[in-house]
Amino acid sequence: MKTEVYSWRVSTELKTGLEREARRRKISLSAALDLAAHEWLKKGGAEDDAVEQRRLHAAAAKAIGTIEGHPDDAENAREIVRQRYGR
Repeated sequence: MKTEVYSWRVSTELKTGLEREARRRKISLSAALDLAAHEWLKKGGAEDDAVEQRRLHAAAAKAIGTIEGHPDDAENAREIVRQRYGR
């Protein structure tokens, strides 16, 4: 159910083009604008999310399986912790 209102000014050429496309598709101008907005968000959002996920994975990969940046320490974590508590 639509509850929000949004309005903006467009050029005469853009409005004419939108109305013509809505008539061609035999849908209302409102439905054409909804369709355009949904497609634009779907296209742009997926690309941005993928880029962000790659950035997060790269950052996390630097620390996964390491203790203080030493890759082989992860395998010996139990012994390292015992040594530190023993001091």
